[in-house]
Amino acid sequence: MKLFSVKAVPTVSWSSEHPLNFQPELKTLLILCCGLTVFGIGEASLIAAGAGVSPWTVFAQGIGVVTGLSIGWATFAVSVSVLLLWIPLKQTPGLGTLLNAVIISAAIELSLPYLPQPESFMLKVTQSAVGILMVGLGSGLYLIAHLGAGPRDGLMTGLQAVSNLPIAWVRTALEVTAVFFGWLLGGTVGLGTLMFALGIGPAVSLGISVVQVVSRPGSETVAADGATEGEP
Repeated sequence: MKLFSVKAVPTVSWSSEHPLNFQPELKTLLILCCGLTVFGIGEASLIAAGAGVSPWTVFAQGIGVVTGLSIGWATFAVSVSVLLLWIPLKQTPGLGTLLNAVIISAAIELSLPYLPQPESFMLKVTQSAVGILMVGLGSGLYLIAHLGAGPRDGLMTGLQAVSNLPIAWVRTALEVTAVFFGWLLGGTVGLGTLMFALGIGPAVSLGISVVQVVSRPGSETVAADGATEGEP
């Protein structure tokens, strides 16, 4: 599967049949939790690298500058606003949506004290790149569980379904837009921010591709309209 041609989140043998499944198979739940943990450690790696915050944090910073809200409340407001955009995009929350915030936050909190905080420029760049790849792999694992996405991932899959563009393009467009408007509003952009904005789309597509290949046989692709097509 070509990296920039991934146009849908596939369903495999262990995927849930519906996001609103609050009694998933144990294997599906464990893979979901594993994916969210990898995602969180990747986010922590980016934070520890100190090369710049994520694009949506820059956007939240900008909102805070304009409104006077703290970064925490600004982040909350952005997340709620993104979730509201799910309604016209017909995205369905689920157990994964709830666990997204809990597990990722816990993974960041628990792993951050043990991660290196490099001082050299090259090490900062390297650690940021590793963090982006981990976020991509974690995204692939938890999205393919089909138990509900986090706010931004749900926006990504919703826009992909409407536009039928590759996931990498859609995610990159979202991140670049968040950086641009966050910067205009007064947010701080670093090298790591730009790396994340341009790299997370391909990283998510790579993560989805890797998980799909490893999960064969029994994989099939969910088309943008919700239909399934068996893979050759």
